[in-house]
Amino acid sequence: METAAPRLRFGPSDVDLIRRPDGSMIVRSPHTLGPYPGAVTHWLDHWAQAAPGRAFLAQRQASGRWRSVTYAEARELARRIAQALLDRGLSAERPVAVLSGNGIEHALLGFGAMYAGIPYASISPPYSLLSSDFGKLRTILALLTPGLVFAADGAPFARAIEAAGPSDAELVVGRGGEGMRAATPFSDLTIATPGPALDAAQAAIGPDTIAKILFTSGSTGAPKGVINTQRMLTSNQAMIRAAYPSLADTPPVLVDWLPWSHTFGANHNVGIVLANGGTLHIDEGKPLPGTFEETVRNLRDVAPTVYYNVPKGYEMLLPYLDREAELRRTFFSRLQFMFYAGAALAPHIRETLERMSREVRGDPVPMLTSLGSTETAPSALSVTARARAPGVIGIPNVGVELKLVPTLGKLAAWVRGPLVTPGYWRQPELAAGVFDSEGFYFLGDALSFADESDPEKGFVFDGRIAEDFKLASGTWVSVGPLRARIIEQLAPLIRDAVIAGHDRDEVTALLIPDLDACRMASGAGGAPADVLSSPRLRARIAEGLAHLNAGVGGSSFRIARALVFTETLSLDAGEVTDKGSINQRTMLARHPDLVAELYAGSHRVIRPAEVQECAS
Repeated sequence: METAAPRLRFGPSDVDLIRRPDGSMIVRSPHTLGPYPGAVTHWLDHWAQAAPGRAFLAQRQASGRWRSVTYAEARELARRIAQALLDRGLSAERPVAVLSGNGIEHALLGFGAMYAGIPYASISPPYSLLSSDFGKLRTILALLTPGLVFAADGAPFARAIEAAGPSDAELVVGRGGEGMRAATPFSDLTIATPGPALDAAQAAIGPDTIAKILFTSGSTGAPKGVINTQRMLTSNQAMIRAAYPSLADTPPVLVDWLPWSHTFGANHNVGIVLANGGTLHIDEGKPLPGTFEETVRNLRDVAPTVYYNVPKGYEMLLPYLDREAELRRTFFSRLQFMFYAGAALAPHIRETLERMSREVRGDPVPMLTSLGSTETAPSALSVTARARAPGVIGIPNVGVELKLVPTLGKLAAWVRGPLVTPGYWRQPELAAGVFDSEGFYFLGDALSFADESDPEKGFVFDGRIAEDFKLASGTWVSVGPLRARIIEQLAPLIRDAVIAGHDRDEVTALLIPDLDACRMASGAGGAPADVLSSPRLRARIAEGLAHLNAGVGGSSFRIARALVFTETLSLDAGEVTDKGSINQRTMLARHPDLVAELYAGSHRVIRPAEVQECAS
């Protein structure tokens, strides 16, 4: 049994709660946030001196071996790239756009841009690789007006670049540029010699300098370009370290796939490695059939000290951990904690991981979560020693003020602090309604106290304000918590649900299936339609709905009928984001026929009462 693994140390758990005459509340830490640098690249400068030979970035090559770049090498290459970008006349008006996914060259280009004070934007690869019309890519590139577009491998992005790439932007590729319009090899950027122009550019960089532009996933609307300043990124890492000071005890080692086009992977995870002098192993696997084996392969090689994933990733990891004793020992051997975000974690996943880690380590590895957004760099609330019960998302980070405003029978969450964006790139009008007169940013989420008598026990996510609606009776339906209950009850068959019922008498749901899990549960082969309509699967779902409704009072908490969604979700139409999140409003607007079918009660509709029929 492993017993020498590092243990998690939590930061402070105490908060101040101020009740205002208007009914709103301010919740904040009584502690002062520690110092943080004025620019992200200060950390790269520091570790290049303090630990020059330590691996900063590692990525598996086609040969199967890991390629690594040390802190000293990363700094030298990033500075050369910075000079090359300045030589090209790039600026905030002509920034850098990255189309491809996580990779060493991607990271070096990003740090080079930051050394030069030039914003860069990592654009979600599915907008280039999975879209059929490249609509979102066109919109984003038109907003950015980049002077340089990068793809690590030009071949997969050739169609997107041909269709949507700006003709006046330089195209840079790591490889695969054959047959495309004139492309500059990435290696050409690394031969520039840093000079006075770079020194002057660095001297001009301050906390308000734009580091990057990240585009929201569009789960509640069209993607927006969120300005990320140096202050946002560096202050947020100070907040994360204040929440978990043990991150600085041992240089963190990550095996991470989370995309750099989103704040969780790009700001949170890369930032934790860089701020604390750790090593990031870039995982090219994803929690999807056919690619997750690469994640498992990497975890067999590397024991992480902290592990970040989405709930689906943990769910897919469980069978491997169960079957492979050596993988289990490696994975848990030096974990301080596991962390999830992006969706609710099913209880059986948490319980199984805790059991396995207890068997390996003697005590369970903690499972943590947080709350934040692209606009908050991202971590605004973090779990603490006291605020860590299942479902609890924590308390405000040190340096963050949380304002809770009574709204539609809930407490809407607003935050203020150095982690908050100053606005949206070239769309200042989007700030209307999301910033109040006191400078608080509206997260769009509702929160509730885990224990109203003790705010130090933290908060529970209470849904997205924009998704809630009223039944015909005037009763509000809280969509977020209801979706979470459906997913928990019907896991692993259902991975999401769209809730309907606006101005209706009852609540119904479109269920988004996990086809592989449904195939196993149904015992049916053949086409997806055959699997999803099988009597055994319908009975399982009906039974789950019956359990969901059991003992629950009030029509707003019960699902009267459900329908399994059998079509392919459309990224181009905005039904699903590139992160896999479902856009509730878009789904309801695009499928009125299915909503009508739910209330007409066709033969395809599943009713909770069917469980009784199947049992008889």
